[in-house]
Amino acid sequence: MKKALVLFISIALGATLTACGDKEATGKADELKELDVMLDWYPNAVHSFLYVAKEKGYFEEEGLDVSIQFPANPTDPLNLAASGKIDIGFYYQPDVIMARANEDIPVKSTGVVVRSPLNHLVFKEDSPVQTPKDFEGKKVGYPGIPLNEAILKTMVKSDGGDPEAVEMVNVEFELGSSLIADKVDGVIGAYINHEVPVLESKGHGIAYNNPVDYGVPSYYELVGVTSDQTWEDEQKKIEAFWRAAEKGYDFMEKKPDEALDILLDNQDEANFPLDEEVETKSMEILLPKMESEHGFGSQSEDAWQETADWLKETGLIEEIPEMEDLFVE
Repeated sequence: MKKALVLFISIALGATLTACGDKEATGKADELKELDVMLDWYPNAVHSFLYVAKEKGYFEEEGLDVSIQFPANPTDPLNLAASGKIDIGFYYQPDVIMARANEDIPVKSTGVVVRSPLNHLVFKEDSPVQTPKDFEGKKVGYPGIPLNEAILKTMVKSDGGDPEAVEMVNVEFELGSSLIADKVDGVIGAYINHEVPVLESKGHGIAYNNPVDYGVPSYYELVGVTSDQTWEDEQKKIEAFWRAAEKGYDFMEKKPDEALDILLDNQDEANFPLDEEVETKSMEILLPKMESEHGFGSQSEDAWQETADWLKETGLIEEIPEMEDLFVE
């Protein structure tokens, strides 16, 4: 009888512990913290690490339920992050500095995705113009964005040319078609991980100059921004996001083909269907530019200061914001 009683108590206790364990496990899943991320554009190769982290459960391992959103307008990632309507928005380092300096928009970078410019001066491979100075007396198409004007002027001047002798033509976002139709001699604002492989996939020979080789600082192309208030309130959640994102990047680096398959499964086929050949080439271009010896997402004060100094020199900002307002370690 005594042995039977002990056995009964043991079974009952075990069942209770199991039930508690199940409840804790369920509770943990229920307690995943929601985090909203907005891409800078429709899903493409540069975002593969995010979709890998989501599919492989890296976000969940960090206690996060991540929602990936697309912008309705180009400035949505910055503005919605600033207003706290999303937790993280992907945007461009020079624009983050200009937003802070010129409009006092309270956003700061929490991590870096692409560590050097993708925006290059692009022209036809068989063109007589091959360096920025060669564009004196020629036409360069651009999407009407002042930053692109500053990049081109810096490049031409650095190459010993006269920036004022270059005719800039606002072609909106018809960069590739304007170049191929010979409406312009080159374009600035075209990205080597998108417009270039798209044109190459259509059989066009394309060449380009890297702005970093011609006086433009090696600015961070893509960073993840949040508002001052969100960072203050949700620092641990954002740090968890970057830990999971780094795992996604590591997977992307080691298994790019599988990472690309995951991306293609998550493409916005209705609005922005992806070309596998283009995205494969894009991935090859991006991976070295996303790598850092200090870890994926890391950022340095020197990089922010150098870009801010250049923006002031070009007149795009009047005063340089405090570095602590621009980024967090």
